[in-house]
Amino acid sequence: MAFYEKQLAVKEPLVIAGRHVKRYEVVTPGLAITDDVRAAAYAFLPKIYPDFADPTPPATVTVLHRSAAGMYLNAYNWVWDNVLHCRTAVSGDQPFLGSTDPDLTHFSVIPKDLIGCVWELPPLEHERRAWVRHVLEPGEPDFDAYLLDTMAEGLVGR
Repeated sequence: MAFYEKQLAVKEPLVIAGRHVKRYEVVTPGLAITDDVRAAAYAFLPKIYPDFADPTPPATVTVLHRSAAGMYLNAYNWVWDNVLHCRTAVSGDQPFLGSTDPDLTHFSVIPKDLIGCVWELPPLEHERRAWVRHVLEPGEPDFDAYLLDTMAEGLVGR
């Protein structure tokens, strides 16, 4: 399998179903994430939030990834102060991941224990450092500063 870098974009944070969502997008060269797919992904997102109560500030980091095979929506949710809860969703015809509908707007939960591919994980490196820097280290957590601290756009994967 040949490796190549993909493009990383940062989108404005949103509040979706009560959680502050920091949004990254990864796109395979020559492809795009369309507005209808983006809307479907964020409408589906609450289905992959944690299903338990937690006093941690409600923050989620998403990586929406467009590949030749389809779409992936990774939701990394901060819980228990310093733990990432991860659930992922998929759309497109990808039977291995439990999706057989070719419509890229029809997301379903991935039934496998996966956390992300080499293109989806770089934002997590940044987000871990930002969470420590803004939420865990200061005497008084600065959640707003955390929400504003994002990885730079550009090529991703190395």
